[in-house]
Amino acid sequence: MPYIDVDTDKSGQRVALYYQDVGAGKPVVLIHGWPLDHASWAYQIAALAKQGMRVISYDRRGFGLSSQPSTGYDYDTLADDLKALLDEIDVQDVTLVGFSMGGGEVARYMSRHGGARVARVAFVSAVTPFLLKRDDNPDGVDKSVFDDILEGLEKDRPDFLSSFGKMFYGVSLIHHPVSEATLQWTLNMALPASHTATIACAHSFAETDFRQDLKSITVPTLIIHGEKDDTVPLKASGARTAAALPHATYTIYEGAPHGLFITEKERLSTDLAAFVSGTEAVYR
Repeated sequence: MPYIDVDTDKSGQRVALYYQDVGAGKPVVLIHGWPLDHASWAYQIAALAKQGMRVISYDRRGFGLSSQPSTGYDYDTLADDLKALLDEIDVQDVTLVGFSMGGGEVARYMSRHGGARVARVAFVSAVTPFLLKRDDNPDGVDKSVFDDILEGLEKDRPDFLSSFGKMFYGVSLIHHPVSEATLQWTLNMALPASHTATIACAHSFAETDFRQDLKSITVPTLIIHGEKDDTVPLKASGARTAAALPHATYTIYEGAPHGLFITEKERLSTDLAAFVSGTEAVYR
């Protein structure tokens, strides 16, 4: 299996990322959300490769098939991991696509590494620009929301993740946009992740301020967010990212929840393919 060494942990053990590289053509790097892995992009990987693109996806450290070190879950390190991957596979004119937590990696990479090798960026249900409500961030999410997440993870991580999956896809007693099998598939991705990584990354995406990072982005940008996203609320994230990047194309998926890669999979794949190729999306 393809791995790239990106670091060593404090015990001297290698930290390696698992990645998948399929198709040929314009390169697209898909960065997954929390608490999943690269397999969450399965539908988009297949669709974009079919459209004649080279699709690279990887497991963030601590998740999927990548190493599970005890440290390194801050966004500086995660952006450095992404840089190491792009350097190893030696791609140019890349489109970076960050979903949810992955949007933070896109923003931090662009500022920390000067947008090296990148031609376009896309934020999908992303946590940018800054989720945590503070005096200088009054439109953010109350700290109690994140405290509840952390408490649930510490108390009973499998049970919390099972419930979280339902919110992820907008499942309720009267609305069931995904199958039970998809919910189980999602849980099966989340459970093997490191307990340490799952909690540390929750701190990172809640507490990291990307407002300055966004100022470094000058390449063509796409922002996609679900109107009914209860996981990363539109008003606290997508709308504010769009305001910070007035040159970006901003698309709201009406009635859509957080997990767009499943609930809106055809539309998302179409929009991403059009963005990468520089053409206007026509979704029916």
